[in-house]
Amino acid sequence: MGPEKPLQDLSKNFHEEEKLLLAHGISTWFSLKSLTDRQISALVKNGRGTSRNFKRLRGIATLVCDLNLSQANAALLMHAGIASITALASLTPQELIQKTGRLERQLRTGREPVLDLTKAHSWIQKAKNRQIQN
Repeated sequence: MGPEKPLQDLSKNFHEEEKLLLAHGISTWFSLKSLTDRQISALVKNGRGTSRNFKRLRGIATLVCDLNLSQANAALLMHAGIASITALASLTPQELIQKTGRLERQLRTGREPVLDLTKAHSWIQKAKNRQIQN
């Protein structure tokens, strides 16, 4: 999934925000990532979306664009409390697996964990490499 990939199939939690984004011509992950706090305030003022949800979506967009993660994986990180590249880069693979596993257990998904040590290490390395580039 790339930054120019269109926003689609967002979680039901973001239904109102998705409608507002599309109504204002924000239809890609990159354009969502580029939203400023001022623009978010304007969107909230003119619609039913919440600032908190827009900032969550912007965080997911940052993970999608900068680390080339899927929407689902970026959302998993965000909801597990790993809301930035800096936060991800500061973890060990084991800590990352613990945090995401805890969230999945709380949600009682009943599925196999998304992350293993190899994938966790890969995501952390991407985050560290991204920090070096900036």
